[in-house]
Amino acid sequence: MTKYPWDDYLTERDKKVFSAAGFASRAGFGKRPAVIVVDVNYNFVGDKPEPILESIKEWSLSCGEEGWTGIRAIQKILAAARPKGVPVIYTTGTLRDDGFDAGSWAWKNARTVEDIGKKQLGNEIVADIAPQPQDLVIRKQKPSGFFGTPLMSFLTDLNVDSLIVTGTTTSGCVYATVVDAFSYNLRSMVVEEGCFDRGQASHAMALMNMNAKYADVIKLDETLSYLNGLPVPASMIPKKVANM
Repeated sequence: MTKYPWDDYLTERDKKVFSAAGFASRAGFGKRPAVIVVDVNYNFVGDKPEPILESIKEWSLSCGEEGWTGIRAIQKILAAARPKGVPVIYTTGTLRDDGFDAGSWAWKNARTVEDIGKKQLGNEIVADIAPQPQDLVIRKQKPSGFFGTPLMSFLTDLNVDSLIVTGTTTSGCVYATVVDAFSYNLRSMVVEEGCFDRGQASHAMALMNMNAKYADVIKLDETLSYLNGLPVPASMIPKKVANM
């Protein structure tokens, strides 16, 4: 039986309620997916793998070692997606030099406008999964990749009907992006091993809530099997091969 991170947090009562209420039905994959990598930048993982309590001394938003574990899973997903012509889209933050546009972020975290210059540099996507020339990068100021950005217009242009979701934080920007995708009637497959959070409980319960109501939470192996099974678009087949 498949085990998920939330299993240890749910009471027997909770399990019975969600089952009886009909939550967590499987929506399934779409016909034209895109991979979205939410906010996997240095602000959220630090500049090297190290325990989170060490990493947040320098990088206040870091998820520590869990982030680098997630990066290794994302590498595998990207390696499977790109040869099949699956669009890859990244999101990352943006911030003015004076921090004026920090807005509501500054209300709940005392370190939001601490060392703004470093945070701006930290919005660079981690080199291990750096965007390729054909990829899209969406810069955003709020949790959802959709809020105030052209993301949906790109998905419409690409005929995308579903998202394979990775990134951070599971309970924050990933969750907000998935809820907005659901609101746009897009299917979302959230890859458990490709998402991470600074809080273990918040990671587990965010996955549970998404799986219950807004998305399918799936394992890395299933994701790779799905991507590897997609056909190679004719446009990506060398002409000599295509004409044989």
